[in-house]
Amino acid sequence: MLAAYDPNPELFARQIESLRAQTITDWECVVSIDGDDAVVRRVLQEVAADDERFRVIADGTRVGFYLNFERGLAAVDADAAWVALCDQDDHWYPEKLATLVPHLEHAALVSGQARLVTYPDGVTTGHTDRRDLGAVMTALNNQFTGSLCVLRGDLAVRSIPFPRMSTRAAAHDHWIAVLAGVSGGTLIVDTVVQDYVQHASNVFGDPSRMTSTGRLSAVRTAVSNARAFTRRYESSDSPIAMLRMLSSVYVGWRQLMAETLAERAPGADSRVVRVFGRRRRFWPTWRLLRHARERGYVPGRFVLEYTASWVAAALVATRRRTDATTSTS
Repeated sequence: MLAAYDPNPELFARQIESLRAQTITDWECVVSIDGDDAVVRRVLQEVAADDERFRVIADGTRVGFYLNFERGLAAVDADAAWVALCDQDDHWYPEKLATLVPHLEHAALVSGQARLVTYPDGVTTGHTDRRDLGAVMTALNNQFTGSLCVLRGDLAVRSIPFPRMSTRAAAHDHWIAVLAGVSGGTLIVDTVVQDYVQHASNVFGDPSRMTSTGRLSAVRTAVSNARAFTRRYESSDSPIAMLRMLSSVYVGWRQLMAETLAERAPGADSRVVRVFGRRRRFWPTWRLLRHARERGYVPGRFVLEYTASWVAAALVATRRRTDATTSTS
């Protein structure tokens, strides 16, 4: 399932060619187009006009990155044995599917590794180092990049509709990985299966490169990120709007995933619900953050921003209770 939005024609054509070169050939590629479909249809006509395995979903509406993946998954055949998530601008190696699909016998979601390549100069800057750290750590800090993942068809069906939250923190691969972690299991193999192309138009870059040069730099980055998020999603950067956004970005998004898990997979592993759900407690969360930081699972900046989000969530909840009390007095 390939999500597309106004792709770079050169990168998109190369990606389509890499899909056609897969050693596993029995598949259908659902191309879900977010907005205008002119570039996608033109490139497909140029490089894959005779390939009936490509099916385009497009109605001209713009729903955003997150919901475009949901729309694409909804269009996948419900009886599909597996689904591979695909970005428009990477480059798959021919054996990617043949490497990952067999592991679905033992896990509901499997991911490989990627070589990081810049565009247009083609410089290799490193390789991903994804680690499967279990369901709770996956919920805390996602290691599963969608474009590297293949999942069982039944997991794809259960993942939709996606949890709804108006924040860039809502990510389809994070949600699917958390759901898989509690209902079927996850796996990351060390094999490099594709190029992960880094360029100025990436919606998300490589998350493993979330670093900061020092404590003061981390504070400045956290504040800058908070204000940018708030202006975009709250249409204001007032103190109250910033509190609402901060509470959503880390704590609120994970609470939403936990509550959705409780509804959609009630018999599954409940640890994620206990740690991140509505009844979560600060000190267990702080110990989890400290554990993750000490073992290098998250950078110091992540701990700072997550803690700020927790405090903001508590303040927003307190303000809402005060407002409710005032309005009924």
